[in-house]
Amino acid sequence: MAPSGSRSIKRGCQRVLYWIPVLFIALIVAWSYYAYVLQLCVVSIEDTGEKVIYLLVYHVVFIMFVWAYWQTIFTKPMNPLKEFHLSYSDKELLEREDRGESQQEILRRIAKDLPIYTRTNSGAIRFCDRCQLLKPDRCHHCSVCDKCILKMDHHCPWVNNCVGFSNYKFFMLFLAYSLLYCLFITATDLQYFIKFWTNGLPDTQAKFHILFLFFSASMFSVSLASLFIYHCWLVCKNRSTLEAVRAPVFRHGTDKNGFSLGFSKNFRQVFGDEIKYWPIPVFSSLGDGCSFPTCLVNLDPEQPSSPNGSNSANKGAAEGCQFLSKPLRESQSRLLTSTPSWSESNSAADKDKKGASNPGMTIENEA
Repeated sequence: MAPSGSRSIKRGCQRVLYWIPVLFIALIVAWSYYAYVLQLCVVSIEDTGEKVIYLLVYHVVFIMFVWAYWQTIFTKPMNPLKEFHLSYSDKELLEREDRGESQQEILRRIAKDLPIYTRTNSGAIRFCDRCQLLKPDRCHHCSVCDKCILKMDHHCPWVNNCVGFSNYKFFMLFLAYSLLYCLFITATDLQYFIKFWTNGLPDTQAKFHILFLFFSASMFSVSLASLFIYHCWLVCKNRSTLEAVRAPVFRHGTDKNGFSLGFSKNFRQVFGDEIKYWPIPVFSSLGDGCSFPTCLVNLDPEQPSSPNGSNSANKGAAEGCQFLSKPLRESQSRLLTSTPSWSESNSAADKDKKGASNPGMTIENEA
């Protein structure tokens, strides 16, 4: 009991420590609100029109910034569906096998019925020992959360959360609105910052808030701009931070652009089809997080083929991008081709096996 109790105490202390960066950001934002609204707008600005305009714009940006930050922090990362978890019998079978190759044969048999196309660097099925599941494409195990996270980008200490499929849009909006927040403060505070050095401000405590407000906002602007531009580039390329560091591996080899569908579809995969939802921190990303379309010409022969047969594998990159995912709402389905969900395509492929009489047709999941 003692080791178990000490571990639980250690985990509790770690959870508290993980919130320190979030608390630091919250304190900075709270001070910036006090410094800008009270010390700058109410005390220092004399022109009423200027004061009203600054306060209106500031509060709109502030609300969107806090809303996006809240969503990024408190949106739970999505985990793989139960179809990717090993059954009790599969776990026992895997534990009885000592040889790695025999274990891989078992995993390959299970993966044949799932939309899994990526592999390890050695070409093996991606399997998580801790979670006892086959990792979906773009899924990774987070050592901090101790869970497998769908389309994991990174674990961010500033939000105390994993950034992945469920909250990546919120994270992008958080970066955008926090950058806009800092730029707006820097721009509107600049003239009063200059007055500070030219002795144009009354000798009150407000002038020191104005000084530090400008310095902090401008410094945060530089760091946020670089991070925001980098993640914009990732969205355009349809890559996560982990995939930018280490490109995904498919059966035919490493391909850093394997999930890229072109700028428009890459963007809509994160922000959704409906433009009205793009600037709002509500979930509108496309897909289910467990399967993603690729522009690969050479499909995995171990995976279920579409009912269209091998012809769909030979289409161009723009036409060959297919979501092998569970049925989506109508607004999401525009990125899809006529291919049904991966669970439906399995049953359709089985029927094709039984009824196919044309010797020229190839069934890709025989391997």
